[in-house]
Amino acid sequence: MNKIQYGSQEIFYELKRSNRKTLGIEVHPDSSVHIIAPNNSSFQDIEQKVEKRAKWIVKQQAYFEQFLPRTPKRNYVSGETHHYLGKSYLLKVSLGSENQVKLKAGKLEVVCKDEIKQELVKKLLAHWYYSHAEKKFNSLAIEAHSRFKEYDFKMPTIEIRRMTKRWGSCNTIDKVVLNPEIIKASSKCIEYVLVHEMCHLVVANHNKEFYRTLDTIMPTWKKWKDKLENKLS
Repeated sequence: MNKIQYGSQEIFYELKRSNRKTLGIEVHPDSSVHIIAPNNSSFQDIEQKVEKRAKWIVKQQAYFEQFLPRTPKRNYVSGETHHYLGKSYLLKVSLGSENQVKLKAGKLEVVCKDEIKQELVKKLLAHWYYSHAEKKFNSLAIEAHSRFKEYDFKMPTIEIRRMTKRWGSCNTIDKVVLNPEIIKASSKCIEYVLVHEMCHLVVANHNKEFYRTLDTIMPTWKKWKDKLENKLS
């Protein structure tokens, strides 16, 4: 992983080369930066172009960070506690041959290549959280949708977006939005949120019919709602 200095910030980026004629810069939803450069471009030229776009890169990263789970102030050092799917994990940061994150023996292990930097640990964790939330939310959404076989609506699109006071929302047509914060809670809590929002595809408002539908689809929903409130309060 390469990096440039932008003021007091370090911008880490992955570099790939291709047959393209111009340099492309991509900032992904996990805040990672990917540079696709022509095969014949020099590293110095690449760095200069990345530096010119640094302000835009930082702005895009700030935009995407709002979608990631909000946690108390972290120093991203070994010994900190981070949460995932209803469980607490101790963070272990070490040096290794490649940048990676994995859950192992009850710990959330972050391996940094070359040197350990707070910003790099943060970015690696952000990538890990986002990719796992995306996969988990979508797999649980398929399970939740299977509960609605008697109702005639297609599997809604799942979108991840931070919301100040809500776990999820639904446009009542074809999309369910989930707060990334719920990735900290258990799978059943996440499933409850999905079922709740999908019930809005059957009944738009929170009326008696809505709650009758929710009771039918997920009789234990109050249990998981309470657990979610206790976990994220």
